[in-house]
Amino acid sequence: MPFALRVITFFCLATSTFAVEPDESRFELRDVFDLEFASDPQIAPDGSLVVYVRNFFDIKTDQKLSNLWIVGADGASHRPLTTGNQSDGSPRFSPDGTRLLYVSDRDGEAQLYCRWLDTGDTAKLTNLTSAPGSVEWSPDGRWIALTMHVPAESAPFVELPQPPEGAEWAEPFQVIREVLYRGDGEGYRRAGYHQLFVLPAEGGTPRQLTEGEFDHEARPAWTADSRALIISSNRNADWRYQALESELYRVEVATGEVTQLTERDGPDHSPAVSPDGQMIAWVGFDDRRQGYQVERLYVMNADGTDQRVISEGFDREVAAPVWSEDGGGLFFQYDDEGDTRVSHMTLEGDVTPVASPVGGVTIGRPYASGSFSASAEGTVAFTESRPDRPAELAVASFRGEQPPRTLTRLNEDLLGHKQLGDVQEFRFASSVDEREMQSWIVTPPGFDSSKKYPLILEIHGGPFANYGPRFSAEVQLYAAAGYVVLYVNPRGSTGYGEEFGNLIHHAYPGDDYHDLMSAVDAVLAEGYVDEDQLYVTGGSGGGILTAWIVGQTDRFRAAVAAKPVINWYSFVLTTDGYPFFNEYWFPGYPWEHAEHYLKRSPLAYVGNVTTPTMLMTGEVDYRTPISESEQFYQALQLRKIDTALVRVPGSSHNIAARPSHLMSKAAHVLKWFEMHSGRDE
Repeated sequence: MPFALRVITFFCLATSTFAVEPDESRFELRDVFDLEFASDPQIAPDGSLVVYVRNFFDIKTDQKLSNLWIVGADGASHRPLTTGNQSDGSPRFSPDGTRLLYVSDRDGEAQLYCRWLDTGDTAKLTNLTSAPGSVEWSPDGRWIALTMHVPAESAPFVELPQPPEGAEWAEPFQVIREVLYRGDGEGYRRAGYHQLFVLPAEGGTPRQLTEGEFDHEARPAWTADSRALIISSNRNADWRYQALESELYRVEVATGEVTQLTERDGPDHSPAVSPDGQMIAWVGFDDRRQGYQVERLYVMNADGTDQRVISEGFDREVAAPVWSEDGGGLFFQYDDEGDTRVSHMTLEGDVTPVASPVGGVTIGRPYASGSFSASAEGTVAFTESRPDRPAELAVASFRGEQPPRTLTRLNEDLLGHKQLGDVQEFRFASSVDEREMQSWIVTPPGFDSSKKYPLILEIHGGPFANYGPRFSAEVQLYAAAGYVVLYVNPRGSTGYGEEFGNLIHHAYPGDDYHDLMSAVDAVLAEGYVDEDQLYVTGGSGGGILTAWIVGQTDRFRAAVAAKPVINWYSFVLTTDGYPFFNEYWFPGYPWEHAEHYLKRSPLAYVGNVTTPTMLMTGEVDYRTPISESEQFYQALQLRKIDTALVRVPGSSHNIAARPSHLMSKAAHVLKWFEMHSGRDE
């Protein structure tokens, strides 16, 4: 998938004075380390077994680790396949179901392993110098496709004298000339490109199939005869400036010959070859340079002819297409009004629901997430999302022979005896245009509607993303501290169609602010929230809206803006995705539209701010660089407004990637709100 499709969703230890005394029956900061969740479920070809990644947190290394577990589709014989403080992932059944391919760093570096399921024998297949990605079996079981970074040699920019023996000179200068030179979460990029390789199933030396100064990182799809791979890439000379552009190509395994199959302005990715090899399905859209564009499902003949969209009448974003065994349609994943679903679409566009709710792998906040796989006979394994639990493993039947079944209970030992915040859907009308909006209210344990509670408005990022009734450690910590928590899908959120998403096109922040205020007013009308105890926070796109809100109103006692954009002009010229944002989120370059950039920047309204505001950003955040937070912090300091700048050491845009950071983030938010509650005045 092109880089910019991933960044579309860029935005995404204290006890409160409102909380009761610390109580082990409530969700506490320390509990974050004991959470577990399922991800990447892979069902065997015959539908009898499911292998999944079981994720856990290591309190000593402060890292997320993972092992592989296996369970019968009927829930029987739940047991580990791998164990240890390591990261095992990307499980893939061989076509005949007898072997399992996976990636593990158990020996220190990520390598490919193969396990024979009948005996438990395991072989290490590779000794790669770069981590393998996008691993796929060939249909005949003889080959494994993978992608891998290939370093590029570069001559030094200048020739310098060599230091004498034993001398300790400073590190040499680094000269950057690439358009895309750093990425959030990966740092400054190594010279080189991701290429496609094939490896014999018995192991050995991978053979490189693609070459050139292009990235071939997206997951490939094998043709039915195992002779070629269908890949998505942008192989245009100007690809670094084409943020969303990609095409589908056929790559011959024997020769490496590349044949282009699609050609249009817009992304083409996620290829899937039909069981008989006659058709290729994929996902994409005709690029109109909108902020939000619905990804549609397409099919074509294997040679690239007769290309057509089959999801034209389906106003939701299609993802992860997988052919059903009869070749008459495809399973796919999509978001719909705060829910993530798996459905089946025929080649005529008829949709049949299969599994829901999918998700639960974003532990911090209740974002859409999760994945699925399908067996030949139509059983779907998926990560099941619940408001009171992180992702569990579940199965459902396409033909409806039996209702969906949850196969795991990974957190009953931790959460089964705890009182969690109750999550309820709440609909309201926006003051902008009377549109019905969807939100959720989380009430604290022991909630009594006759009492008055403080309220936290928690705003999602993206802004092209969505929240839903999904588990959120941060929200549960706020509820355990005695707050009612409100989270909303304002205009611009995904899962409501393309028109709704583009209500903020070239107008963000804007009317979405009024949607959020309408939600607060609607909850206040319920009678159990203290209107003098309102607080607001959000991260990324939610951080932007938090900073925007305090420049528009003084109704909140305190605010925490996490990883915000404060000045769109400086952001577009410092973010890692700068070729994307200036073209899709704005009418043009900032120096050509300075007034437009300014009027949408929270910095333009800093003179109105009276709300005590904390800024929180990772020190190596390259998506919304910390210089954005520093601008707001220093402006508020000049105005003598109570403010704080929280720098998260070693953190990228994903502040909550490490469990200690997740709980610390929530603790800092709660402490700031407690400091400004006014209860001690």
